Amino acid sequence: MRISFGLLIGAAIAVLAPGSIVQAATATTSFLVTATVLKFCTVVATPMAFGDYTSSTAALSTSTITVTCTNGTPYDIGLDAGGAAGATVTTRQMSGTTVTTARLDYFLYSDSGRTVNWGDTVGTDTVHLTAGAVPIISTVYGRVPAGQFVAPDAYLDTINVTVTY
Repeated sequence: MRISFGLLIGAAIAVLAPGSIVQAATATTSFLVTATVLKFCTVVATPMAFGDYTSSTAALSTSTITVTCTNGTPYDIGLDAGGAAGATVTTRQMSGTTVTTARLDYFLYSDSGRTVNWGDTVGTDTVHLTAGAVPIISTVYGRVPAGQFVAPDAYLDTINVTVTY
């Protein structure tokens, strides 16, 4: 097969002639990206163990409450009266485990000097905080006052922690 040189040049000129060049083209668009960050909190507490108690000396102990909330969320930590019948947030009571009518009074505070009662009324006796980038650990300070003459027994109570946000 014979192809003339002139035919090849003519074909090349036809391909390179203005108006016959194939040009690249693009089309663009955009889309919206959204998210809603919700206020959210979790709470974890450690046990408070007073150990052995004699009526001659007050028993002191602590517990910690760790709250993790969405950054910038204001919240209040409240502690209820516990499970003993007749207990209040100002005078909590542990119940005996074998002598179930026996009660041992104790108190919970939000300060290390054990002077500020920790209750469950928001704006009155709860602890108010604002979440940051890391969890916040709060200490609960407890006291079983001296001078309580109760039956020998193991005493216990359960405090419910409520985070209001």
